[in-house]
Amino acid sequence: MNKRMFSVSQVNAYIKQLFVKDYVINDIWIKGEISNLKKHTSGHIYFTLKDDTAALSCVIFRSSRQYIDCDLQNGMTISARGYISVYERAGSYQFYVQQAQKDGIGVLYQKYEQLKQKLQQLGYFEETLKKAIPRYPKKVGIVTSDTGAAIRDIIQISKRRNPYIHLVLYASLVQGSDAAANIIQGIQYLDMRQDIDVIIIGRGGGSIEDLWAFNEEGVAHAIYTSHTPIISAVGHETDFTISDFVSDLRAATPSAAAELAVPAYRDLVNQFESYQSKLYSSINNQLQKHKKDMELYSVKFELNSPERKAKQEYQYVYELKERLSQELKRKMQDKINAIHLFQEKLEVLSPLHNLEKGYAYITDEENKNIHRIKQLDIGQDVIIKLLDGDIRASVKEINKKVWDEIG
Repeated sequence: MNKRMFSVSQVNAYIKQLFVKDYVINDIWIKGEISNLKKHTSGHIYFTLKDDTAALSCVIFRSSRQYIDCDLQNGMTISARGYISVYERAGSYQFYVQQAQKDGIGVLYQKYEQLKQKLQQLGYFEETLKKAIPRYPKKVGIVTSDTGAAIRDIIQISKRRNPYIHLVLYASLVQGSDAAANIIQGIQYLDMRQDIDVIIIGRGGGSIEDLWAFNEEGVAHAIYTSHTPIISAVGHETDFTISDFVSDLRAATPSAAAELAVPAYRDLVNQFESYQSKLYSSINNQLQKHKKDMELYSVKFELNSPERKAKQEYQYVYELKERLSQELKRKMQDKINAIHLFQEKLEVLSPLHNLEKGYAYITDEENKNIHRIKQLDIGQDVIIKLLDGDIRASVKEINKKVWDEIG
């Protein structure tokens, strides 16, 4: 039995995908004590978070150090927010910290976790309910700030990929106490329009407070009830909000959302040309096939046409006629030859033939042939037939010959 064999890289990559697909560990707060703290010259920070019974390897990348609210020290107890993933090269998993604070889990994160669990139980995150993003949209709706970097990135990427797709912006607040209501209104407005094929909602990165509008239950409900597919593009690649979980598709950044929503015009042209080439090839193949079929049917029709059959029958009858004529001629000639042969035989056997030699033919008056003398009496009349006539005579004397007696 053949066993399927995997490489170490394949196994580590597969396990990493399992981590990526898990909602819980993709955005999680963990409380623990710092140990083995190392601040690398590259700007990254490596340490271990531990409690009484377990330890977890952690890393803070240089790009996330601005979100660390305290000076990390060995022995310090912190609450850290981030995601858990696999470091494929070493085959180990670790906690990638994006935020950290000395005082433990904040009020906002508690609200975030509570709402996340509630909506998950209500089925808002079900993959089976998510709508497909259209492959060839004509209009893309956008709910974001009209002055932020997000809209500039989306416009730039969209125009570069396909300048023929229309972008419809609903300018909304994306931060502050009124932001959630604005976002809800934007989603509902674009969803009611019949010409919008897909909606992008989002903003650039920030702290949990900055992104909080996208963690509101009202926004989640607006996304969930929207008939138009929605792409969530909130924050940076590692930031997760409630909107990301509810939306039909999550993009790591606003630029990535534009990549996902707007098909590349050049790709469409290439695809169209490919389809056109395949169509022409298919049509040509069909035409060639039908042409060959027509040629075959034409030959079959010609071979089986009534006219050809009539000609064949006529030829057959003509050949029979010729054969019959030849046979009749042959038989006629045979008969003629036979008659000539019989004629020659008759001529040889004919009494007239002997008469020409000087012989005579004698009959009685009743024309009966007389070939023996015992058929005659003295005084009996006989007729002597010569070549040129008959003689009537009377028998005067009968002389028997010796050979006659012997005969």
